[in-house]
Amino acid sequence: MSRTASIAGQLSLAALGALLLATACEAPPHTPAEQERGAAASSRPTTGSEAGTAESAHSRQLRERMVVEQIEARGVRDPRVLAAMRAVPRHRFVPDSQREYAYADSPLPIEEEQTISQPYIVALMSELAEIAPGERVLEVGTGSGYQAAVLAQMGARVYSIEIVESLARTARKRLTELGYAVEVRHGDGYAGWPEHAPFDAILVTAAPPAIPKPLEQQLAPSGRLVVPVGEGSQDLVVLTRTESGLERRSVIPVRFVPMTGKAQQVR
Repeated sequence: MSRTASIAGQLSLAALGALLLATACEAPPHTPAEQERGAAASSRPTTGSEAGTAESAHSRQLRERMVVEQIEARGVRDPRVLAAMRAVPRHRFVPDSQREYAYADSPLPIEEEQTISQPYIVALMSELAEIAPGERVLEVGTGSGYQAAVLAQMGARVYSIEIVESLARTARKRLTELGYAVEVRHGDGYAGWPEHAPFDAILVTAAPPAIPKPLEQQLAPSGRLVVPVGEGSQDLVVLTRTESGLERRSVIPVRFVPMTGKAQQVR
């Protein structure tokens, strides 16, 4: 989740600064309904797992604005996705140097020259996965751990694979500190995680040239695979296992970093 660029591409630093300034000044939401939701945010108690860490009202307000203006405004409606995006403290998943931009409408750089996904993309992929509480979910590409935390907040049993060992180690530690029960493994996600298959949903946060066959094979009946596919030009694809086979639909054009490892050897 961790490695995606925004649909429109990375914002410039100047644009990020302007967006943060507008947020810090508490500009009102765009519609009366959004104004009511924004005003209510400051009195809403913190939800979700935060390992007992006190959180400022300002952070909760920024997160509420993120959900209202970046996610709901773009059409995400699943109430459990919206609740999870409101609950998970995104600023805990970015480097200290990027914390002031944590709720901006953009991906952000993290360690090892990777990125944390744009909030809207995290929410959209979570909604497309149609996850119910208790379902078994595989994430390929742990990155910062943010997407895994959102899935866990939704009640999923999350297994996450990260090909960069240092990222896997840091994400595992962060998720544990925040109280999210996510099993993180260092490895090449192309092969999936057969020991825990089948999965009700699989989310991939880097783009392979073609959908990895092992991931298709590890989908449970009615399982959903959400993955960006392509080289250069990419589409966000949802693959669903049905009684008659695998049904594929393209959702939107996206831009993710390429999936590394075996994905680059198999065409």
